[in-house]
Amino acid sequence: MDTSTHTLSTLFEQLGLPSDNQAIDRFIQNHQLFSEEVPLHKATFWSDAQAEFLREAIVSDSDWAEVVDDLNARLRNTH
Repeated sequence: MDTSTHTLSTLFEQLGLPSDNQAIDRFIQNHQLFSEEVPLHKATFWSDAQAEFLREAIVSDSDWAEVVDDLNARLRNTH
């Protein structure tokens, strides 16, 4: 069982995206979500695999759920 603490950096690595702080900040600035009606995993900028990972993290309340929620808040500029 994986008991490591997940961070935005490890989430971005899991999603196959650049994971340094500057790249994460740039991604968040370039991909703001302005509608609360669009679930995070339905955003058009995710690949199918990324979207499914994000959806499963929340639906199954996995150990990734907290950091996915954090990303969701940051993309909606509510963090």
